[in-house]
Amino acid sequence: MKKHTLLLFTALVCGGVLAEAQDAVPRSRYADYNTVTLYDSTGIYMEESGLSHVRTHRRVLMQTYAGCAKYSTIKMDYDPLSAYCEIDRLVVHRGRTEHDTLLWPGREMQRTVYDYVAPARMIYWGASQKMVEIGHLDPGDEVEVWTYKKGYTYALLTAESGVPSTSLNGTFASLPESDERYVPPMKGHFYDIVPFWSDEPVKSKVYQVNILDSKALRYEVYNGSLDIRRDNADEAGRSLYTFATRDEIMPLKREPRALANNDIQCKLLLSTSPDWQAKSRWFFGVNEDYGSFIPTPEVQQKVNELLVGAKDEMDSIARLTHWVADNIRYAGISMGEGEGFTLHNADMIYTDRCGVCKDKASMLVTFLRAAGFKAYAAMTMAGERIDRIAADQFNHSVCAVQMRDGHYEMLDPTWVPNVRELWSSAEQQQGYLIGTAEGCDLMVTPLSPAEKHYLRIVGESSIDMDGTLSGSITISAEGQSDASVRSVFRGSQRDWRVALERELLAVAPAAEIVDIQYTDPERYLEQPVSITYKYRIPHYATVGKDVIAFVPLSARGLFRRAMGHLNFDLTPETRTQPFADRCSRLVDIRETITLPYAPSQLHYPMVDGIAHPAASFGCGIQMEGNKVSFGEQAVFGKRLYDAEDWPVFRAVSLNQRTMSVTPLVLTK
Repeated sequence: MKKHTLLLFTALVCGGVLAEAQDAVPRSRYADYNTVTLYDSTGIYMEESGLSHVRTHRRVLMQTYAGCAKYSTIKMDYDPLSAYCEIDRLVVHRGRTEHDTLLWPGREMQRTVYDYVAPARMIYWGASQKMVEIGHLDPGDEVEVWTYKKGYTYALLTAESGVPSTSLNGTFASLPESDERYVPPMKGHFYDIVPFWSDEPVKSKVYQVNILDSKALRYEVYNGSLDIRRDNADEAGRSLYTFATRDEIMPLKREPRALANNDIQCKLLLSTSPDWQAKSRWFFGVNEDYGSFIPTPEVQQKVNELLVGAKDEMDSIARLTHWVADNIRYAGISMGEGEGFTLHNADMIYTDRCGVCKDKASMLVTFLRAAGFKAYAAMTMAGERIDRIAADQFNHSVCAVQMRDGHYEMLDPTWVPNVRELWSSAEQQQGYLIGTAEGCDLMVTPLSPAEKHYLRIVGESSIDMDGTLSGSITISAEGQSDASVRSVFRGSQRDWRVALERELLAVAPAAEIVDIQYTDPERYLEQPVSITYKYRIPHYATVGKDVIAFVPLSARGLFRRAMGHLNFDLTPETRTQPFADRCSRLVDIRETITLPYAPSQLHYPMVDGIAHPAASFGCGIQMEGNKVSFGEQAVFGKRLYDAEDWPVFRAVSLNQRTMSVTPLVLTK
């Protein structure tokens, strides 16, 4: 495919919106935004073998100096091992001068395009950036840029969250030697995830694909609608698919804790892959062919050591999973060609004792196979939904092990260091795809029952006539609540005591801590976390000859870090967007308080009991002689909630907040 043909193709893409976009923009409508994109067009040409060429053309209006600063440089990210890119042309249309500034190679006002190693942290895979400096801009200026890219960007594991802007897949039957590095891994296929949403206004957005009819392109628009047209291309046996906005794109005002933009705003998925089974078979084959899971003698010896004394298959799986989770640190080192979609082999990972999520998954698959289990690598999408079109909707790798009864257990050595779970329930209701020889369909992790993630606070206390509260209080937890409570021990051991004291002092600043006892943080697999405080708090309660008033210490929000629902903004009564909490959870609070005398009447906060599958709440207070028994329980049944769940989620959270600040009043 000659370059001038691609230029013509891109011109056709942009032509329809160019005239409209150059019309006067009603500035007042966009007064609150730093920039306005006048048009954004992408044109893709897919060769017969699958290799794709991408040309983009954008024109952006500067509205504020913050927007000017953002566009003072233009950058393109790419991996030199798998993609080629260039900034073709750059024009600055000056709003306050008579002449535009043309920045284009070969012209008098050419600017240098820098090509350099991209900044990196934790993952060092040799990514690069191309950058051209525009320099000073003023509000009213417009930046117009054309870019070209060929090759592929494989989304899996290039980041821990997010999706790719363009994923290009295919292969040439006979490529020029210079293009061999751009041959994508899943041969002969194309797929892309195209967000039709933006954080700044976009007047017009067009996306076109020129593709062979034999490729059987599948596509779907989610969370919105687009104008879609299919035309015969200039060349026989090809079609031109056009996807365009019907109206301008205005930024969505996101509600707190809303799901990812791709889950609630308009996006386009395209793929030539026939189904998820084909993707599963490819992922299995590419890693088996590479030899990712062949144990070395050193690996086999370590596995044998870990399994000494193992009680059953789950105990064996747990030992192997937690060793990998705790001993392979998170740091990505490039192996060169194949990075990003091929899992490093056992020799490399075990020797370096580091890797990203795909490598930790690879190490665990190798360990399990060395122990005699049937284990496979799997892909998932942390933080976003995976939809049915088999596009490259993955950013995280995990492991699946087949049990003796045939079912699969999911394991995630990346998310469970120092966590008692083998699969983090912060990943419940999440799609995943196992790579097998037969091919698997897309599956979704089930809900994790709230009782598996309990937080229990149990107190035994007494109040003196001077209002001093003294006693003990124990916090225990399991599952993701255990992980949240246990995070208090993240610092060095010498700081543990101070960190624990802060948790109690956060709710009772006058507390005098007599003693703190806790389970060994480093032996987390042996039992759930448990922390017991013995304390004395002067003047905690109001005590008179006829009245006693106090808030039970157990209800004050101790270890709030394990109660994410209390950190929501509960002001809005309704929501329009679905939302997410960290995990399902059960909060169970109990306390018995001995009083200085026996009152006859009890007055306590008026809160309603709530029973609902999404969330529920109950509380009770009993008085017997000079003892008061207090209890409350809040249950949150999911990680991902629909907007319709908000009123009950909010009511349960408000009830717990009410109980944390409203005193019990007891009178004679």
